[in-house]
Amino acid sequence: MTNTKVLILGGTGDAAEIAARVATIPEVEAIASLAGRTRQPSIPSGNVRIGGFGGVAGLVSYLQEMSIDFVIDATHPFASQISWNAAAATAEVGIPRLLFNRPAWEKLNGDRWIEVESITDAAAALSNQAQRVFLTVGRQELSAFAHLEGIWFLMRVIDSPSADALTPPGLVLCDRGPFALDNEREILIHYKIDTIVSKNSGGDATYAKIIAARELGIQVVMVKRPAIPPGEQVSNVEDVVAWLLGNL
Repeated sequence: MTNTKVLILGGTGDAAEIAARVATIPEVEAIASLAGRTRQPSIPSGNVRIGGFGGVAGLVSYLQEMSIDFVIDATHPFASQISWNAAAATAEVGIPRLLFNRPAWEKLNGDRWIEVESITDAAAALSNQAQRVFLTVGRQELSAFAHLEGIWFLMRVIDSPSADALTPPGLVLCDRGPFALDNEREILIHYKIDTIVSKNSGGDATYAKIIAARELGIQVVMVKRPAIPPGEQVSNVEDVVAWLLGNL
């Protein structure tokens, strides 16, 4: 009897946990797919593929060639293109798709958020508003802030930018979450940060900086999430497993 094949589109800690859980289900083969944008990604256990698919057509070909039965989209909330590609490809092939959509962070009492629609809007929001900025939006977004004058940036990224990359003035800090509250508080105080720029990624791994900003009264420019494709979605790992078991 052929195993049921489940493709898990990953790149997050949640995806790694989902892959590990799915791999324990009898007669189910879990295949975790990573985009490969970080140089030393955290590799989930089990079957892993690294690299893009080549758009919708490439993903359709992969699903057919590998005889994939289910797709679980557990990509980062801001990796919206792959989510839309997955929706189109699974519809074309005719297989079920589930979107794992972890809850966004919500503004609480004491939070000083400026909510914006895009990275470009985040850069615009800093003009005449900030002097020392903790930039936590990822290596690929740094160039959007390079034109700003009179602002010093602490840029936390997983991988350092390439030598010819366009970056704003400041210091690059290479580190990977999860981050502890004490660590985040110390960074904000040590570097005299007055503004944080963050994507609303949700989850616990990077939330400590938001708590620290709340405690210290520091402003946060929060980039809202992009739109997601319609379809079934859940917000925790247990519900992913339950959905898969219910469909087997």
